[in-house]
Amino acid sequence: MIDYLAANSGTVLTALREHVYLALLPVLIGGTLALPVGYLGVRFPRLYQPLLTASGLLYSVPSLALFVILPVVLGTRVLSPVNIVVALSLYTLALMSRTVADGLRSVDPALTQAATAMGYRRLQRLREVDLPLALPVVLGGLRVATVANISLVSVGALIGIGGLGGLFTRGFQLFYVEPILVGVVLSVLLAAIADLVIVLAQRAATPWARAQSGRA
Repeated sequence: MIDYLAANSGTVLTALREHVYLALLPVLIGGTLALPVGYLGVRFPRLYQPLLTASGLLYSVPSLALFVILPVVLGTRVLSPVNIVVALSLYTLALMSRTVADGLRSVDPALTQAATAMGYRRLQRLREVDLPLALPVVLGGLRVATVANISLVSVGALIGIGGLGGLFTRGFQLFYVEPILVGVVLSVLLAAIADLVIVLAQRAATPWARAQSGRA
């Protein structure tokens, strides 16, 4: 495996960069869109159950089918990285909107009532009270979405796009195990690093959670 890396470092680095881009950009897009969608599911309780149903149905669509169908839906008729980004953004939105809603619903009503009594307006309370308290749940969902996207990007290799997944298909086509091993190891390392970064960010952003666990 080391020899393969040394001989094909340029190809591997290009595949790794593409994999990072295709996996993490949808997390940013889908996570950003999920904030208002999840909030609406809490702000208007009648929307909560339809939100759960819609997110569950969307997440159940096989990724490869969505990659292939999207060019028709988008009107491009061409398989491109845009299809991967849009598909994984939809998956992230489906997962994260539910997570955001559940996180906001987990906030103690007594705290939100106290903030309202102190003069916090609705959006100000959301920004300064509700979201910070919901952050552990939201970031837990973000970890799942990020790791899932890193895994799903490889499926795009079956349509000619997919970062490290290209190493898998190349290895299978040539009956050559080294690129497959390199792709697997780098995918696992990338997922582990991304997960660790989110965990560290969560610990830095929620010091009160560490204090509570320490007292427990």
